[in-house]
Amino acid sequence: MIKDTLKGTGVALITPFTQDLAVDYKALHKLLDFVIDGGVNYLVINGTTAESVTTTTDEKAEILQFIKKHVNGRVPLVYGLGGNNTQHVLDTIAATDLEGIAAILSVSPYYNKPSQQGIYQHYIQVANTSPVPVILYNVPGRTGSNVSAETTLKLASHQNIIGTKEASGNLEQCMVIAKHKPENFMLISGDDLLTVPMISFGAVGVISVLANAFPGKFTNMVRLALEGNFKESSNLLLDFVDMNPLMYEEGNPVGVKAVLQRFGVCGAAVRLPLIEATAGLKDRLFKLF
Repeated sequence: MIKDTLKGTGVALITPFTQDLAVDYKALHKLLDFVIDGGVNYLVINGTTAESVTTTTDEKAEILQFIKKHVNGRVPLVYGLGGNNTQHVLDTIAATDLEGIAAILSVSPYYNKPSQQGIYQHYIQVANTSPVPVILYNVPGRTGSNVSAETTLKLASHQNIIGTKEASGNLEQCMVIAKHKPENFMLISGDDLLTVPMISFGAVGVISVLANAFPGKFTNMVRLALEGNFKESSNLLLDFVDMNPLMYEEGNPVGVKAVLQRFGVCGAAVRLPLIEATAGLKDRLFKLF
């Protein structure tokens, strides 16, 4: 089953850019091997961390085809595909080559601040249209509205909705979902630092930003937690506590790209309105590893 392949560590891939802000395919090639060799279980393409709001339709299609070809089936692929105009999302699904994609990750409608019924109806339309399974994505800090546990659990009964990436930061809400969800519905952490606690009450893994830069260590942390070894996994988790907030201090993926530049994987360039990490942020980050 597809659900069984999307457990453990998924990495929310960045999009490397050259200094003139073109997509850097040489660096993307290097990044893909870096995270796969590091042990990540699957890749998430075209998410927030990929700066998907500033890549063009043509770039998105080119990046997707490049990743498919280079990965060549080594790990499953999840594609980020959502928005706040339901019909546009449906049209984009129809226009996107989803062959070889295990599932789409679809963010809850942002900016509009729809009601829970509006969110529910939006996702029903997406799930009815998508030729591949759908993973919900709740990130109220970005969307301006929370997908309630009740709404998530209603959606969980749809045969084409297989899980949710929960980035609400609300552990109580996550616990309610874990308690009442169908057995095969996946609860996935959307917050790197909450991954181990969420696994302790039923999450199957994480879609991670940190795993771009620390795939081996982060994947090992998740694996240990899934094996029930919470002492060792918690020790690894605590190693990330000081670093994690710096990753987002100047916007995502500003911090993680700075670290990847330090490791020689890709450059630190981002597209406006984001700007490259300041010297002060880089200095504080680099002191932590």
